[in-house]
Amino acid sequence: MNKIRRALISVSDKTGVVEFAKGLVQLGVEILSTGGTAKTLRENGVEALSVSDVTGFPEILDGRVKTLHPIIHAGILAQRGNDEHQKTLHQKDIKPIDLVAVNLYPFQETVANPGATFDDAIENIDIGGPTMVRAAAKNYQDVSVVVNPARYGEILSLLHEQGCELTLDYNFSLMREAFRHTALYDSAIANYLDSRSTDADLSKREALILGYKKDSSLRYGENPHQSAALFGAFSESCTCLHGKELSYNNILDVTAAIRLVNEFYEPTVAIIKHTNPCGVASNENLIAAYREAFSTDTAAPFGGIVAVNRTIEKEFALVLNEIFLEVLIAPSFTESALEILKKKKDRRLLAADLAAVSALQLPDVRSVIGGVLAQEPDAELLDPAHLKTVTERHPSVEEMKSLLFAWTVAKHVKSNAIVFARDAHTLGVGAGQMSRVDSVRLAIWKAHDMKLDLRNSVVASDAFFPFADNIEALAAAGAKAVIQPGGSIRDSDVIAAANAHGIAMVLTGIRHFRH
Repeated sequence: MNKIRRALISVSDKTGVVEFAKGLVQLGVEILSTGGTAKTLRENGVEALSVSDVTGFPEILDGRVKTLHPIIHAGILAQRGNDEHQKTLHQKDIKPIDLVAVNLYPFQETVANPGATFDDAIENIDIGGPTMVRAAAKNYQDVSVVVNPARYGEILSLLHEQGCELTLDYNFSLMREAFRHTALYDSAIANYLDSRSTDADLSKREALILGYKKDSSLRYGENPHQSAALFGAFSESCTCLHGKELSYNNILDVTAAIRLVNEFYEPTVAIIKHTNPCGVASNENLIAAYREAFSTDTAAPFGGIVAVNRTIEKEFALVLNEIFLEVLIAPSFTESALEILKKKKDRRLLAADLAAVSALQLPDVRSVIGGVLAQEPDAELLDPAHLKTVTERHPSVEEMKSLLFAWTVAKHVKSNAIVFARDAHTLGVGAGQMSRVDSVRLAIWKAHDMKLDLRNSVVASDAFFPFADNIEALAAAGAKAVIQPGGSIRDSDVIAAANAHGIAMVLTGIRHFRH
C-alpha cells in the first residue's frame, strides 16, 4: 500500500482540481503546486506550498522551467524500500512526494484551432509535465500518478476507505493510464510536425505513429467471438441521434457510405451493404434519387445503410420508413423527419459533419503480418480535361456525364469493380470478383434480375480491362460507352473490340483499386 502524505498538483486542465485538493487536505495531505494551479488553489481556500519555495529556485524562462529540479524529481523517484535512496533523501533534506497529479499543456487543442500558428504549437509542448508523469509512473510501487480528472472522486473515496493509502494494483492501473497519456501526447506532437513537413510522402517516413484515445467500447468485432473497440475521433464527425450503439460492421459501412456521398456536389443517395454500394443516384429530388438507387437492387437494402448529402425532411423520411434500414446518415434531419424515423427503435440515425470528414487527412492503415500497411487516402480527383478518348466514336455530352458519375461510384466498389449507369444513377454493380469479366457478368445479371434495361448504358471499371471478353459481354448487354484507366498490354485488342461494337471508350490514366 502507498501512503499518501504529500502531493504535487500541477494541471493544465483544472476540472475538479479544487475539490480534489480540498479532499486531500482534509485527509492531512500536504499540497505542493506551481504557477496557475497554485494560484487557483489559493484563491479557493486551499493552502498549497509553491514548488519554488520547496526548491529554493524561482520559476524562470516565462515558466518553461518550474519543476525540472533534483529536489522534485528525487522526491518522486526515490524508492521507499531502498536504504541508499532514503539515506540520500535524508542527507539532502528532500521530502518524498507520494502523489503526482499532472496533466499537460493543451497541445492537441491548440493545433486543432485553425488560427494557431507554428509558434503557438511549439509553446504548447509540455516538458516538465511529461517528465513528472513518467517519473511518478516509473516509481508506481511508491508513488500514485493521476493524469485524468475523472479519477479524482474515485481516488478520494479509496483514500477515505483505506486510511489514505492506495494499493499496488491500483497504482499499476494509474501507471498504465499515465504512460498512455504521455504516449498520446508525444504522438500528437510527432504527427503535427510530420504534417508540417514539406515532404509528407508516407514512403519516406521512418516510423508511423498512431495515437488514438478510445472513442467507445464495442460489443464485439466482425463476429461475436472477437473483442473490439473504436479508437480516435469518429464521434466528433458522426453524432448518433437515435438507436442503439453502432457495431463494428456498422462503423465500417457508415465510413464507406459517407466517403461515397461526400464525393458528390449534387444531392446524392447511396445505399451500402457490406461496404459496397448496391445503389447510388444523384437527383435534385432526394426521393427520386432514393427510388433510382433502390431500383438497382431491391433486395440488398433491407437492413442496410443509406447515406445522403442533404438534409432529410419529412416527406423523404416517410419514404425511407417503408422498409427497415439499419442506419440512416445525413448532415441533418428536420424535427418532423426525426419524429417519423425514431419510431423504429433499432434504427440508428447519424448526423455526419461532411465538411469535417473532408478535412481529415488520416492515412489508410491496414494490419498485416507483423505490422501495418499505410498509404495516403485515395483522394485523387479526376480532371475531365485530361480524359483521352481512344475509340472512333466519342461519347456524347450526356454519356460523358454518366461516365463521370459511374467512375465516381466505381472508386468505392471493391475490386474488381464494374458499374453500369445511365444519367446519374446506377443500373448494375459487380464487386469483388476474382476476374473482371465475372464482375461484368455479375453486374449484368443483377440489372436483368431487377428488370433494368442496360441498352444505351455506360460502364466504369476501376482498373484496366485485361481482355476483350469484357467488352464483348458489356456490348452484348447494350452498353454504349466505357471509362477505364487503360494501361493493359492488350489495350489495342480492347479498343479494337470497342470499335467493332460502336462503343466509345475513355481512358483516365488513373485507377482506383479497393482491395
